[in-house]
Amino acid sequence: MKPVSKNILITGVSTGIGYGAAKYFLRCGYTVFGSVRTQTDANRLQAEFGESFTPLLFDVTDAEAVTKAAQFLTERLAGNGLGGLINNAGIAIGGPLQYQPMDVFWHHFEVNVLGLVQVTQAFLPLLGARDNHPVQPGRILNISSVNGQVAIPFMGAYVGSKHAVEGLSHSLRRELVLLGIKVIIIGPGAVKTPIWGKGTDMSPYKNTPYYPAMQRFLKQVEVSESKGFSIDYLGERIVKIYETDRPRVRYALVPGKFMGWILPRLLPAWVLDWVLGRISGLREPKSS
Repeated sequence: MKPVSKNILITGVSTGIGYGAAKYFLRCGYTVFGSVRTQTDANRLQAEFGESFTPLLFDVTDAEAVTKAAQFLTERLAGNGLGGLINNAGIAIGGPLQYQPMDVFWHHFEVNVLGLVQVTQAFLPLLGARDNHPVQPGRILNISSVNGQVAIPFMGAYVGSKHAVEGLSHSLRRELVLLGIKVIIIGPGAVKTPIWGKGTDMSPYKNTPYYPAMQRFLKQVEVSESKGFSIDYLGERIVKIYETDRPRVRYALVPGKFMGWILPRLLPAWVLDWVLGRISGLREPKSS
């Protein structure tokens, strides 16, 4: 039987879930390659993680940089291949769809969807999508979100991009069965990660009718985040899922799973609309 590669590639490791996953894979004896966008982050993580970690300097939206990274890794691994690709890089910037600038909306899809596809295509040969691959076929873990299936207000661009990630992951899984490469969706709920803090500037919408509801929404996000899973916990779970012999198609890693995941998907849409309206203050105007 062919050996299993202990080499893992994770996109977006500078902070958050990617950082937690990189740390735990390293702790479990893997060699980790992680994408970062700045040399400063590359130097910091190299110093912190040590010789079993190699930073790869590329933005997932930069086709040329992604291609160069794939070429570098092909030469570096010298035919040994990758055991896993963790597509984690992503952004989340809040705003009402009526007013959110189109360039912000496009950027969500460039990073969260097109970037994911671009990276996957570039590194698939190292996962076993070529003849005479020297190790067992690898695995792809796509980091989605609870919002990949449960839509919330003021995060429409993010929600739409994660719905897209879920759909293309199902198609990719059904295609790559031909090569023995498994595709697994991981949908975290609330996580103590900077991704939300980076995208919660409400000032551009101060003069819109949505501003009061956005303030209420942000307070709910802060409360939810304070109760969220730590990145260390998420990192540990991701490694365990990766190592599972017969993994499920999708994993929901959601604190308070019944209220935060199961119930919202069971409720009729109009009931969930009412609940979210009560939380956010988004209510129909009273008839005059």
